[in-house]
Amino acid sequence: NVTGRTMVAITSGANMDFDRLRFVSERADGSERSLAVTIPETPGSFRQLYSLIWPRNVTEFSYRYESDGEAHIYISFQSLKNNENDFELVMEKLREHDFKCYDISHNELAKVHIRHLAGGRSVVPHERLFRFDFPESPGALQRFLLSLDIHWNVSLFHYRNHGDDFGRVLVGIQVPDSSKDEISHFLSTLGYRYTEETENPAYQTFLRNSSK
Repeated sequence: NVTGRTMVAITSGANMDFDRLRFVSERADGSERSLAVTIPETPGSFRQLYSLIWPRNVTEFSYRYESDGEAHIYISFQSLKNNENDFELVMEKLREHDFKCYDISHNELAKVHIRHLAGGRSVVPHERLFRFDFPESPGALQRFLLSLDIHWNVSLFHYRNHGDDFGRVLVGIQVPDSSKDEISHFLSTLGYRYTEETENPAYQTFLRNSSK
């Protein structure tokens, strides 16, 4: 028996499974902000964009080659702590480098649908598709981009941080036949697990446009 003390009884619970938790965690994380960014469709622009956001933690990155003119990127990242204007500073820096951008952090259409549909089918010469397992640690994505030969164009990139030890990344790279040895060396020295998906029927159906 307990006497002489004040006791508080707490009853809690929730009708929730792991699928629901994923939704709650994404909506509850106020540190994540999202941008729609337009960059020139030239080798090196993709890497330059990331360098302007580094060292902030990139949580989502979606892109698909559309034309030789411009590329449209859906990117989410966590602003630096102790700087309430950091997100605005990033947008200012991007615009200073002629990267057009606008805030879609509170755009319901973008958050619920567009983030899953960004890209689509495209006709990309010499494209090879790879799945990579990236260790979820600071600098892993930067290391990959710095390892890419500047003459290779990244034609597809899809990444979303789900809180796992390893992030799953889908990458399309334009590699001419004359660079087969170079891409093999790149893959063997990168240090990440990978699977080539160039012949995967899902890729051929949903990401390549063979009608043109």
